[in-house]
Amino acid sequence: MAPFMLSLVLALQGQQGPVVSPEVKADRTVTFRLRAPKAAEVLLNGEWKGGGKLPMTKDDQGLWSLTVGPLEPDLYGYSYAVDGMTLTDPSNPVLKPMRSPRTSVVDVPGDPPRLHEYQEVPHGTVRLHEYASKALGRRRPLRVYTPPGYDRDPAARYPVLYLFHGSGDTEATWTSFGHAHLIADNLLAQGKARAMILVMTDGHAVVGPEARARNVEMFGRDLLEDVLPFVEANYRTRADRESRAIVGLSMGGGQSLTVGLNHLELFAWVGGFSAAINNPEVTVASALADPAATNSKLKLLWIACGKDDGLVKNAQALSEVLTRREIRHELRITDGNHSWPVWRGYLGDFLPRLFAEGK
Repeated sequence: MAPFMLSLVLALQGQQGPVVSPEVKADRTVTFRLRAPKAAEVLLNGEWKGGGKLPMTKDDQGLWSLTVGPLEPDLYGYSYAVDGMTLTDPSNPVLKPMRSPRTSVVDVPGDPPRLHEYQEVPHGTVRLHEYASKALGRRRPLRVYTPPGYDRDPAARYPVLYLFHGSGDTEATWTSFGHAHLIADNLLAQGKARAMILVMTDGHAVVGPEARARNVEMFGRDLLEDVLPFVEANYRTRADRESRAIVGLSMGGGQSLTVGLNHLELFAWVGGFSAAINNPEVTVASALADPAATNSKLKLLWIACGKDDGLVKNAQALSEVLTRREIRHELRITDGNHSWPVWRGYLGDFLPRLFAEGK
């Protein structure tokens, strides 16, 4: 779409009264609307199952609309394709945090509320930081969740989960869109998980032409040389390997498995959701070299991926390598694709496994 057409779409949104979009109804159907009278085609692309390239219908006032569902209660990303150009929903101020925002968010609530939703339970705090990364030579953002009661008991110390996002997202995505803090709050209130600190970093350590080749290496340096010391200097952590866990999704899953399995002197709990990890015999060679030592150090190695995810073969290939080397691990192939509803579920499954007494 030409720039003047995009400007016209946005300008017309404010004419003829406000457009309500998305409209979530009590039966969990959702109506999406976009005023674009000059557009020849508008498609809706949603994160729910079967939500790709859905044709919208235009009325005689130039208002395009489509009703979908009922949808399972969750948060979903969506966007419009207007004559081939991707557009967020101008009527919806809620955007998924990304390096280049291109996704709007619709929240379909559950009754009763689902694990990722706000509930009337004690809540922790998400704290925002900037730190000076010596490894990367620049300032970097950081989010840290502390559990309920953290500020009331100055003697208490907590284990830490380092939690990573996927490609294109930011350090804000796991809380603003993933609702990791609410998942942790609700599990803790249910007695299903232990109180812990969550640390969420910016996974894009290298941008530009060198990103693919060097990002994992430089991310690992930043994490170990700057983030981990910053967290342990500023928060009441249990600074031992049995009290540190590491997990991520997609790009972040490749980071968590690579850093975690190569640094078992620092992390005892390692996981990957839809992990983008290739050539494991090279990538995690140090863990494979001495299976007995690896098994003695690992409390948990947890790998999960959706059966319709393009990275499911990566997960299976990693599991096959680990099995050949007799390294204990858990592989979960579930329903779902490469999407946030799947990853929220995995976090809800992973957190209760961490820092269990006697493991």
